[in-house]
Amino acid sequence: MAFQDLLEQVGGMGRFQIIQMAFLLLCNAMVFPHVILENFTAVILGHRCWVHILDNDTVSDNATGTLSQDTLLRISIPLDSNLRPEKCRRFIHPQWQLLHQNGTFSNMSEPDTEPCMDGWVYDRSSFLSTTVTEWDLVCESQSLNSVTKFVFMAGVLIGEIVCGYLTDRFGRRLVMTWSLFLLALMETYAALAPTFLVYCSLRFLAGISTTTILTNTVLLIVEWTTSKYQATVTTLAMLSASIGQIMLASLAYGIRNWHSLQLVVSIPIFFLFISSRWVSESAQWLIINNKPEEGLQKLKKAAQVNGMETSADTLTMEPDILLIDILFRGEKQLDLANLHDVSFLFVYSRFAIMLPTFGLLLHLQHLGINVFLVQILLGAVKLPVNYVSIWTLNHKGRRISLFFFTSMVGVIFMTIVFLPEEMQTMRMILTALGGGFSFASNTCCFTHTCELLPTIIRATGLGIIGACGSLGAALAPLLMILEMYSAPLPWIIYGISSILTGLAVFLLPETRNQPLPDFLQDTENEGKFSRKRNQGDTSIKVTHF
Repeated sequence: MAFQDLLEQVGGMGRFQIIQMAFLLLCNAMVFPHVILENFTAVILGHRCWVHILDNDTVSDNATGTLSQDTLLRISIPLDSNLRPEKCRRFIHPQWQLLHQNGTFSNMSEPDTEPCMDGWVYDRSSFLSTTVTEWDLVCESQSLNSVTKFVFMAGVLIGEIVCGYLTDRFGRRLVMTWSLFLLALMETYAALAPTFLVYCSLRFLAGISTTTILTNTVLLIVEWTTSKYQATVTTLAMLSASIGQIMLASLAYGIRNWHSLQLVVSIPIFFLFISSRWVSESAQWLIINNKPEEGLQKLKKAAQVNGMETSADTLTMEPDILLIDILFRGEKQLDLANLHDVSFLFVYSRFAIMLPTFGLLLHLQHLGINVFLVQILLGAVKLPVNYVSIWTLNHKGRRISLFFFTSMVGVIFMTIVFLPEEMQTMRMILTALGGGFSFASNTCCFTHTCELLPTIIRATGLGIIGACGSLGAALAPLLMILEMYSAPLPWIIYGISSILTGLAVFLLPETRNQPLPDFLQDTENEGKFSRKRNQGDTSIKVTHF
């Protein structure tokens, strides 16, 4: 008997699944904001050099009390090419002669200026403090701001590799539970970090736990659901992240101190850790890993909660039969490398999708738009876009859906960078659409991947493929350094990678309306006999344990 058949008997989408899914979706909504938290905690505020005559209260109030702040600024800070005060240089001595010049004037020569020797003064009208003001990550140290984002994504990369193996080895629920504890602990400490190095180390560990939680919540949802609802529940899992985005933007608008904001989004994770003990382990994972008695106990519990008491009684004779079948087929356990071309294409697709997604998510400030408003718009637009993704996944298939969304992301990114900065409304609309389509493409990619990877190594496979995606996410902030040479260049790279991915997905097999494979031969048979199944009844696939 296939596991999908057992799941149908106990209720493929009943009260049990809904209750468990509600908690897991809440976890997603509260954990995902940690991925994009530095959009608000690491904002680069307007800044200029600290100047003795301008910023020393005693001097400015007494010796120069008759001069305005603008006048003192003019004689203390040189102007850049746009006739705005330089952010990283100041005059060595006050240039009093500038008071007698009218109109515009050229910048002073290099020998007359120097770097900011005494620190910086920040414009705190939008944020009271950020990690940038905490450790002066500006001017020659501004690249360190991208390093913090890279360090977090590097943690995500390690988490995809290590925790994928641990999840398949020790179970979805156990690894998710301890990852919740690690995330809550590390992010709470990060708010109190005494040095920049300590902060980066804590964010690295937070990245490891974040990806583990997000992966395992989706696995637990998908593996407790029949094939009929898998695309829908996967989309809901991805959609919960958009709720987290909206929550984070709303909190950041009211909390302008980065320490406080970090604590507000971190401490509630402790309560999720305590509550996660009531989450049921994946029965499919238990049965595949030679624990049929425990697996069937979970199925009985699901049947009872779903009001299927009759089905619960009929499951009492299954463990011995399932165990014999598992041992018989244990000789055919697989390795991800045996998936050959499919695994390579998923690795490439995941990398190319995550690169532009996180290029956008982590660099909203670089687009010169209202970061609060666009963050809310990104979360809001994903609601209708993900509804569209559910429809396309269920009616047009996985490949067509992935092609459409990734191609649209590429086209939108290539358009945004060539729009004049004055067209703020259009730039904001396109940014929101690009974010919505990029998340829809992630939903389609994750759904397709889950349906092609066999249960016995699903978490490991997702970990390896996800690691390559995390590599793309980690490279996204580093690509922004290319803005020093050409402002549109990073965004052009993001757009091209999306378009190429849209074309590559047609080399992957279609999995719509097909049950999750348990072993390698199921995956191989899926490619071999998919055409025959498409001609017949695709609602049931017999996969013996």
